[in-house]
Amino acid sequence: MKVIIPLAGFGTRLRPHTYTKPKPLVNVAGKPVLGHILDKLCCLDVEEIVFITGYLGDQIEHYVETNYHYPARFIEQKELLGQAHALYLARDVLSGPLVIIFVDTIFDADLSVLAEEQADGVIYVKEVEDPRRFGVVVVRDGRITQLIEKPDSMENNLAVIGLYYVKDAQFLMRSVGELIERDIKTKGEYFLADALQIMIDRGARFRAERVDVWEDCGKPETVLQTNRYLLKQSGGHVGKLDNSVVIPPVYIADSAQVSESVIGPYVTIAEGSVVRRSIIQDSIINKGAFIEDAVLAQSLIGDNAVVRGTFDRLNVGDSSQIDQKCNGAIC
Repeated sequence: MKVIIPLAGFGTRLRPHTYTKPKPLVNVAGKPVLGHILDKLCCLDVEEIVFITGYLGDQIEHYVETNYHYPARFIEQKELLGQAHALYLARDVLSGPLVIIFVDTIFDADLSVLAEEQADGVIYVKEVEDPRRFGVVVVRDGRITQLIEKPDSMENNLAVIGLYYVKDAQFLMRSVGELIERDIKTKGEYFLADALQIMIDRGARFRAERVDVWEDCGKPETVLQTNRYLLKQSGGHVGKLDNSVVIPPVYIADSAQVSESVIGPYVTIAEGSVVRRSIIQDSIINKGAFIEDAVLAQSLIGDNAVVRGTFDRLNVGDSSQIDQKCNGAIC
């Protein structure tokens, strides 16, 4: 089975962090979002993972090759023409069963059962209260008959979470090719949903598989929510502390230095960070950051950033410096 992971977008909703790192490498609960996704693949017989990269794609390649041993291929998407276009770039290397994963979300699903799947495809969905913000599937007699992007009504509430299985990758590629040839676009882009609809219209039998967990990693507030969820699930990890108090669950890397501080709940402190005389809750402190005499909540602090002072909520990019005593600048 092959896996394809498109991740060429700019991640504009997560700026300033995505100015210096691709969105899939944003840290949640002690690990990049991409790492949590790749860990889900351990139950599959993975022949190859194809990564469709873009801006800062070299960081993706370095992370994967350093931390995982899957056979991997990296293809650059130079023009951001949509999801289906990204997949089509790999058309010459895709065949047989295929899993497609978008990295905006953390999911909980048993992928091992796909080896015995009888349908032509599976689209993973979650029931939502208001489907009008999502792409949804319409199910009739146990099979998907239609995909609708951001429906006007509340009638169909099974939202697509960005996880798909297709038994015949080349069937999908032919459908994407037809999509591009006919120039069928949604909001100016070639969408995967439109290619899947072509497959369904050609007789492919897709079914919907419901999941209970679908956590978004697309913007700061949802990254923090995902951090909370993953810390609750894992129980966290606590490295070395010096005269400090932890309110679990938290993740504190072994190489982090935490002294005279109160940490938690729901805090991630990454490798090489230093926290002194601070109170931090519901926040992510990325690697190499320096936090001193600070009070932080619901905050994202970038790599190698420096923060001093009390803030209700702070969103600071890599290598930034914030000092409340100096009106937001370093003295």
